[in-house]
Amino acid sequence: MTNSAAGSSSKMKVGLSQQSEPSFKRKRAVFQKDLQHMMYGFGDDPNPLPESMALLEDIVVEYVTDLVHKAQDIASKRGKLLTEDFLYLVRKDAPKFNRCTELLSMNEELKQARKAFDVDEEKLATID
Repeated sequence: MTNSAAGSSSKMKVGLSQQSEPSFKRKRAVFQKDLQHMMYGFGDDPNPLPESMALLEDIVVEYVTDLVHKAQDIASKRGKLLTEDFLYLVRKDAPKFNRCTELLSMNEELKQARKAFDVDEEKLATID
């Protein structure tokens, strides 16, 4: 009996939060292939149920949206959203923080490699 009461109150909260959100249509199944591969990598079936995919996508989109809103709140004092705002939010979650810093450093290395490659091509073009 208490479960149904708790369930209905949580449904009311979800309904209220959806009404207060700005109305916009988002594309469904934007992350479908990526999530499907991730689910398979973590031991799910190669072709998961569409309901599972939809639920997981909703969770991911809600998490990312919430993270961006929090980062915007932090950046509002400065007026500019920076990468450091996201790092600040995940600083206490060591695996996320380490993965973020690893990806950022890899991105810097790729930028430098592309820049060096572009310079080499320009030199070759001027020599010919």
